[in-house]
Amino acid sequence: MIDKLYTYRFEIFLITQIVILFGSLFFPPEFYEYILLPLFYMISIAAGILMISKNKKLTWLFIVLFVISTFVFGFDMISRTQNTENILIRLSIYFIFYITVAWNIIKQIWQAKRVTKNVIMGLMSGYISLGFLAFFLFMSIELTNPGAFSGTLVETNDIVLKSEGILYYAYITLLTIGYGEIVPTIPIAQKAAVLVGLLGQFYLVIITAVVVEKYIKHSSSES
Repeated sequence: MIDKLYTYRFEIFLITQIVILFGSLFFPPEFYEYILLPLFYMISIAAGILMISKNKKLTWLFIVLFVISTFVFGFDMISRTQNTENILIRLSIYFIFYITVAWNIIKQIWQAKRVTKNVIMGLMSGYISLGFLAFFLFMSIELTNPGAFSGTLVETNDIVLKSEGILYYAYITLLTIGYGEIVPTIPIAQKAAVLVGLLGQFYLVIITAVVVEKYIKHSSSES
């Protein structure tokens, strides 16, 4: 069963990422934030465990993170509150999780000898993972340094609305679109924004280019 699921590891992980990103479009905000989002994150971690299941040490690490995050999320769901300390714990867990998974995705893509559907799915999933990493980084900076990011989308005391704004800013920065609704106001936030922009460009220029080169090479050899 696990071996069969492992074959579709990239597809499963990509689906969980898309649901987390766009699930709030289809459900009431409070219901999504307190009930569905925690479940989606748990499923995402489970999908990540599947992604690195060939590495036993990392698998056990993620299982421990899964248990901790389940406890923290469960406490927030019961209390119906957004405790800053709990949020920081969750952000730290997810940052460790996504940086490990992103690295493993890139490694598997890099080592792939042929460009298959799985490789394409992995390529997409890896890029989305960078956006999540940016979100966790920016949100941690904002929570520990209130006002680190300025703009109409983040100037609110509602943590749900603020996190939505930071998530939006994370992907806008990764994509180097930069509409300017949100701006970093302190050095650490500015450096983080530059880092995210560079990572996005490096991913597209290096990782994506390698995949395209492999595809062209194999397509030429078969023709």
